[in-house]
Amino acid sequence: MKKDIHPEYGPVVFRDVSADFAFLTRSTLAGNNPGGPGRPDKTIVWTDGNTYPVVDVDISSASHPFYTGTARVVDTAGRVEKFRQRYGSKGGSAASDGR
Repeated sequence: MKKDIHPEYGPVVFRDVSADFAFLTRSTLAGNNPGGPGRPDKTIVWTDGNTYPVVDVDISSASHPFYTGTARVVDTAGRVEKFRQRYGSKGGSAASDGR
């Protein structure tokens, strides 16, 4: 392997903000430059007492409907409300219109 061309690989905590679930793994996002380009700027004290960089994610296996078997709406930019305002308030279905 060539020296000084590979990203640093270290421990990092990924935290699912919608399910309040976190797991410790290794990633190139860890690095020695917290807050730098592509680097997490937050840290967390893990159960082993060590401090690790943390990356917040919107969806993981703890909150994804495929793995949980439940339907959950994750709305990060108000898109669901915008859709419901636009299309949700229309009349009933075609069967209820007497067609």
